Formats: sequence, structure tokens, C-alpha cells
Amino acid sequence: MKVYISADMEGITGLVDAEDVQPPGRDYERGRVMMTEDVNAAIRGAYQAGATSVLVNDAHGPMRNLLPELLEPRAILIKGRPKPMGMIEGLTPEYDAVLCLGFHARAGVLGVLSHSFMGHEIEDIWLDDQPVGEIGLLHAAAASLGVPVALLTGDDTACAEMTAWDPSVATVPVKYAKDRFAAQLVPVAQARAAIESTTATALGNLPIVSADTVATHDLTVRWQSASVASHLPAIPGVKKLDDRTITVAATPMPDLYRLFCLFLRVATAVTSNPPYC
Repeated sequence: MKVYISADMEGITGLVDAEDVQPPGRDYERGRVMMTEDVNAAIRGAYQAGATSVLVNDAHGPMRNLLPELLEPRAILIKGRPKPMGMIEGLTPEYDAVLCLGFHARAGVLGVLSHSFMGHEIEDIWLDDQPVGEIGLLHAAAASLGVPVALLTGDDTACAEMTAWDPSVATVPVKYAKDRFAAQLVPVAQARAAIESTTATALGNLPIVSADTVATHDLTVRWQSASVASHLPAIPGVKKLDDRTITVAATPMPDLYRLFCLFLRVATAVTSNPPYC
């Protein structure tokens, strides 16, 4: 059994603030350790379930967060950016399951460190007219490859978002949102034990997902900046709906996810100047 882990940071045990998850935050280095140990718990659970290999993709921010020297040595790590497929770089149909570690709720939802991909830059995303964030897009992309999402860890809001997309996905809430930068924490040892045991159980009960890389989907993104929306229509197939909203229609999901990752790189370049105020 081949297992793929996409590791984000906002939903990691004990982390609640930008200082915990963004360099050079005063608690970022500690956050990196916490992130690595949550991932290690999932790796241990995967091998308990009979995994023969585990690939971990560092999927947060600079994508250089996980500490290789502390990572469980049975896992292989993808680190750094840019990556053509972003949070699912390296995921192929040969994998049997995806584990989402440390995920967060989408923009506009009151969850711990909630946002969609780019902090304030993305206000809303719709996949086939349904509101979506990082959780839903990853789930849809994995499903198109025929790989089921088996597990998600994060705050209770992120867990609820995944359950709404797919009730068969096991979830582990490691904290309970009190506000966007406040949470009631599950004790660290208890959270890690739950991640390990739930991973093992989830991988022992995988659903069958049929790959569908041909079915097409529509994606719409509303940006905070009109400047981003003005640049993206230069990409073939992208249309502008209004000053801040773009859409792309009838695109197979793997291609759509890769195209969205290109949107993020354009948006990063366009918004690289400090705010004018």
C-alpha cells in the first residue's frame, strides 16, 4: 500500500497564530517541530496499517517547513517550491490513499487561521458553483486520479468542511476554534495518539474510487485585487466575469488543479509589492 501525505501547517496541533506558522514568526521554529511530529504520527499509523511506502509533500507556504532530520526515516519528503501541482505534487494514480495533515477551513469560514491558498488575496472559490477551499479542491483532484482521501486532521471547522465534502473521510480534530486566532487545544500527546490510531484504522477501510481524468469542471475565483484578475485572462481559457472575478470552464480536474497553481504563481508576482497604505 502506497500512502501520500499532504502536510499543511495551520491545522497542526497547538498552532493558532501567524507567529506559529509563518517565518520569521517568534514561534515558527517551534511550529515546524510540531508539524513534523504530527506528520510522524500519521506515518507511524500508515505503517501499522501495512503501508509499503509513504511520500510526504510539504504543502504549506514556503514549503520548507518540515524538518528532515526529525521526520520518520521510512518516509520520503518533497520540499520546496515552486511545484507544478502545489499541495498535491507527486500524487499519481499509483497511490492507494491520501492523508491531509494540518489542514484549515476555507476563506470566510470562522476557523483557526482560515483562508484559501493566499491569505487575503483570494476571497472566494467555486468549483462547479459550489464554494470550495483547499480541502475541496484537493479532494476533487485526488478523486479524479482514483485516489481516496482517507484522513484529515485540523481544527473542528476544517474537519466539518471535509465531512461535508465526503463523510467517509476520517477526521481528527486537534483543536476547537474559538475565533480565527484562538482555539481550545487537545493535549499534544492525546492529539498525536489520535492521529496515529485513526490513520491506521482509516487505511484499513479504504473506499474504492474510480479515476476520472476526463470529466470536466468549472472553476471561478474572486480575488481581493483587481490587478490579479486583469492579468489572468492572458492564459488561454480564462475569462473575466467582473473586475475581480475570473472563471475557467469545462476542464479536466487534474489539468484544472495545475492551472489553478499557475494562477497562484501569477498572483504572487502581481501582489509582491507592499500594500499601498
